[in-house]
Parts: sequence; structure tokens; C-alpha cells
Amino acid sequence: MTWLFLSSGLFLGWSLGANDAANLFGTAVGTKMVRFATAAFVASVFVVLGAVAGGHGAAGTLGRLGGVDTLPGAFAVAFAAALSVFLLLKRIGLPVSTSQAIVGAIVGWNLFTGRPTDPRALIQILSSWVVCPLLSAAAAALLFLAVRAAFPHLKFHLLEVDAYTRASLLAVGAFGAYSLGQNNIANVMGVFVRVSPFPESTAFGPLRVTSVEMLFLLGGLSIATGIYTYSHRVMRRVGEGLTALSPLAALIVVFAASTVLFLFASPELERFLRSRGLPALPLVPVSSSQAVVGAILGISLVRRSRVSPRTLGGIVLGWAAAPLLAMVFSLVGLFVLQNVFQLPVSSASPSGRSPGAPIP
Repeated sequence: MTWLFLSSGLFLGWSLGANDAANLFGTAVGTKMVRFATAAFVASVFVVLGAVAGGHGAAGTLGRLGGVDTLPGAFAVAFAAALSVFLLLKRIGLPVSTSQAIVGAIVGWNLFTGRPTDPRALIQILSSWVVCPLLSAAAAALLFLAVRAAFPHLKFHLLEVDAYTRASLLAVGAFGAYSLGQNNIANVMGVFVRVSPFPESTAFGPLRVTSVEMLFLLGGLSIATGIYTYSHRVMRRVGEGLTALSPLAALIVVFAASTVLFLFASPELERFLRSRGLPALPLVPVSSSQAVVGAILGISLVRRSRVSPRTLGGIVLGWAAAPLLAMVFSLVGLFVLQNVFQLPVSSASPSGRSPGAPIP
């Protein structure tokens, strides 16, 4: 029974792979510089590596936002986020934000259980929803201007440019997939960290794996499954639907978005900057959809190319709908688990009564 509760986290990981992870190679696949099979393989390998090796940083902020403290409660929160992402993705076929969905679901848990929502953590997360696309747009615009200025001075044959661009798209996409796993595994398995069913330490021959690393490994594998099974359409929509991109512009989009994801995910970078008295971005899970769309818009502004208002409007609508829908699903799911199945959704309500309800 305990293992069944993790299924909602795996479902959310699948949804993230089908949507957010695909965005890192969407421009490369959309411009036909990289085949989907190659992009899916590279993204899958590096997203698992990033999840296991460096996924601890952003998970802490989600834990401060709302400390889900039972497995049934964590199941309901993750399922609410996954269901909202899946329905919006399937319904309109556009990228939505798993980062925003899990935040909405956690706030729903806080409301249902009567727990306070940490204002500092909430402000950090909400501000990242604005900073992430703006920072990605600025980075992409500056990189595009620098490359455009330097390109006439480079003496490359056209075929060499094509080969270098393909190799660079793969390399930068791998970096982006690692950053995505490092940053967004918190969305997939963060709510299960406090209530993990795994032992504190498990031995695999000479290797010892912690409970959190086991969670992150399973989450990373579920993201990889989502990439392979459902991400092709979203890749093409991101790469082709918003605005026309050249292969070089596609490379810049992926690099800018990947760098922004890394900045929000690396505890080592945060410690390095703070130790030298420099400002650092908060370690929060941010949306690769927002980072990619922001980068595309940044380049579009520099190039003065037309952006599809309909496609952009649909993307923004998906971003706004995801947290609200996830919060509603979370409230409904928690009510059903607690009052129909008599499962404790928080440590304060072990008998199945709503928090604060009178004892009959």
C-alpha cells in the first residue's frame, strides 16, 4: 500500500517529462537540427543524473512552503499537480508549468489542513515566476547580439557551421536536462521527502544510496519516461509555434534557458556567491517552459520578428490556470482521501476528521 502512494509522484514526473523537459530540445527538434530520438535519449540520461546528483537545493524551499507530513497527503498533492498538468497539456497541447502546479497543490494542502503558508518561501517562488522569463529573455537577447556581432569575423564553411550547431545543440541540451533534473525534481518528489517509504540508507554493492536519492532516482526515471512517450508534439509546438527560429537562434534559446535553470538550482553556486558578499538567486523550482518562452521572446525582440499572439496567449493562460486548477484538485482529493477512504492527510488529523472539526 505504501508504494502505491508514490504513483502520483511518478505520474507528475511523467507529466513533467512530457512537457517541461521537452522544452529544452523543442527548438532543436523544431528546426530539424536534432532528431527526436537523439534528443529524447540525451535528455533522459542527463535529467536522471541531475535529479540524483543535485536535486536537494530546490526541494528545501518547497518544504518550507508547506510541510506535507503523511503519505496520503503527499499522494493527493502530487496527484493534483500531475492531473492539472496532464489535462491542460492534453486539452490545449501547449506547455504548462509543473512548478506552478505543485505550488498550487501545496497551497491547497495548507488551506485544507489549516497550516500556515510560509510567506517568505511563497514570495521567493512567486517572484521567480516573473524573474525567470525576464532573466532568460535578457540572457538570450545579449547572447544573440554578441554572436551576431562576432559571426562575420569567423571563417567557417557553411557545412562546418551546420555541424558545430548540431553538436552544440546536443551539448547545451544535455546541460539543460541536467539543470532541469537538478531544479525540477523538487516538483516531482519534494512532497515525499519528509514521508519517504525508503530506509535511510540502502546498499547497492559498494554504493550506499540515501532515502532521498532513491526518491529522486525514481522521479528522474519517470521524467525520462515522459520524454520518450509524450513529448514529441510539445517539442514541435515550442520550436515552431511561437516564432520562426534559425538553428543558431535555437542554440541560444536552449543555452539561455539552461543557464537560468542552473542559477536557480545550484546550492554550490549560491554558497560561492554569498561567501563573497554577492547576491544569489533563491533555490526554487522554476519552469523550463517559462525559461524557454522568455528566451524565444528575447531573441524575437532583438530580431524584431513577429511573435504569434494566439500561441503566446495560450501559453500564458496555461501558466495562470495550472496553479489554480491544481489547488482545486488538491482540496477535492484531500477531502476524498480523508472523508471517504478515512486516510490521514496530515499528522493533525489521524482519525480522518477535518482539522478543527468537533469530536462527535
